[in-house]
Amino acid sequence: MTPILSWPEGLNAATFLAEYWQKKPLLIRAAFADFENPLSAEELAGMACEDGIEARLIVEKDGPVPWWLRHGPFSTEQFVDLPASHWTVLVQEVHKYVPSLAQLLDAVRFIPSWRIDDIMASYAPVHGSAGPHVDNYDVFLLQGAGRKRWRISDQKVAPGDLIPDLELSIVAEFELQQEWVLAPGDMLYLPPGIIHHGVALDDNITYSIGFRAPSERDLAVSFVGYQAEYYLSAKHYGDPDLSAQLHPGEISADAIQRVRSIIEQLPVNDRAIARWFGEFVTESKSGDEVEPRDEPVGVGRLIARLAGGEDLWRNEFSRFACIEEGDRILLFVAGQHQELPRTLAACVHRLCDHRRLTFVDWRSLLEHQACTALVCDLYNEGHLYFENDHG
Repeated sequence: MTPILSWPEGLNAATFLAEYWQKKPLLIRAAFADFENPLSAEELAGMACEDGIEARLIVEKDGPVPWWLRHGPFSTEQFVDLPASHWTVLVQEVHKYVPSLAQLLDAVRFIPSWRIDDIMASYAPVHGSAGPHVDNYDVFLLQGAGRKRWRISDQKVAPGDLIPDLELSIVAEFELQQEWVLAPGDMLYLPPGIIHHGVALDDNITYSIGFRAPSERDLAVSFVGYQAEYYLSAKHYGDPDLSAQLHPGEISADAIQRVRSIIEQLPVNDRAIARWFGEFVTESKSGDEVEPRDEPVGVGRLIARLAGGEDLWRNEFSRFACIEEGDRILLFVAGQHQELPRTLAACVHRLCDHRRLTFVDWRSLLEHQACTALVCDLYNEGHLYFENDHG
């Protein structure tokens, strides 16, 4: 069942976006009714020991040096050797491995799904902390177990405000403006640029729903690289009409013009940007690749399983998005795209909007041969799965 976010009195998604999103913090007490923590400390530590899962360990004191940072995977012995307090372990993209956490993302569907980055889980014993720091993205901090005290400030941070000679960007001192203690089920929203310092009051787990915020520089570099790959050949720079020049150390206007003519081959228009951006935001952050099924199924078998009561789920390793464009709709899955007729718009939107696909929801759509063929292809490519497939 999809969790439903319980807004404070007088607030809803529209007022949140208008008054808080990227503007100011918001504390939501009991954000989810009857919230049950889906991960134990032992399970989270086990994930931090696995290859292919991004994990970090931060030890504030009683380690080799203050604010000691190590990257996973870790061994059991490393956890056994940790001090009794003042440390935390953080594991990225836990929603890929815990379906109930992935469903939390549906609770924030009022924000475009391409903006969602991942859910990070952190465990800390008493006094454990990642230190006071600033993020350049929006985040919902959901308390899963135990209690955590959060102190925040909108004070601007300059490089000189950070503790020097650390791998971590930790603010040395800041002026406290607000402070809360979060209990299980409470959630704190923070916009970018807010100094925040969370300290465990007892053994606890926090889930951080983070949002993608690529820099302007990263966007430009990615776009140019994408366009160059598609529109430029491997042909090398040439100047067969070169003539002698008075100053050999000078880059001539002719040379600049030749380079300009190469760069101007890159199209910069809405169509080009749409195809690049859709692929850019659906690429896996960790480079995970979905494997196609060893034994592909036909449309009839797929529909039979749906009709038999099995739900079809989106693979959390595959990001989905779409763009409507004239008489076409572009479907982006895992960094690739296909152009489909607008008649498949309802089918594509359901694929991109929902993590779980039931027969009841799909009954009318599955009457269209092109829709069932698309769903079947995505299933055979590994982007969709039945829960029993993993049994």
